[in-house]
Amino acid sequence: MTVVRTPSGVLVPEGIDPFHRRLHRIAPAALVDQTSQTTGMRRREAVSGKTVGASHLWMGQTHVPARTNSGNHHHGDSETAIFVLAGTPVFVFLELEGDEPVETRVQTAPGDYIFVPPFVPHREENPDPDTEAVVVIARTTQEAIVVNLDGLDWSPVG
Repeated sequence: MTVVRTPSGVLVPEGIDPFHRRLHRIAPAALVDQTSQTTGMRRREAVSGKTVGASHLWMGQTHVPARTNSGNHHHGDSETAIFVLAGTPVFVFLELEGDEPVETRVQTAPGDYIFVPPFVPHREENPDPDTEAVVVIARTTQEAIVVNLDGLDWSPVG
């Protein structure tokens, strides 16, 4: 590995630009709403290619108001990890392993994690009459891939 000396005298691997040699703080007020959206929810972008120059990661928040369901959607070839911060959202998908597809509901609470594999059609529901559901999302792509769907059917995925 070739190294170069920075103006301050520190040796770093060649090819790492100054933007990628520092930590980036993203305060709540700096979250970006101009990202792909799905009806019934609001995504707020924190870490991405646009915000911090990430090359393999997208991270942000999703807010689902009380008594609201999101539209059906999937996230393309991105794996998605979800951490439930507030509320008790329900994640809905089609279980395909039996003789017939079965709509399956995964109830969550603060502190729970959900893993959404690539291309899996799903939706978020917030049946709570009073509390907004807030989740933190991390994806394996630097941008928020969102493909909105009419239903949980896999036919538009293929």
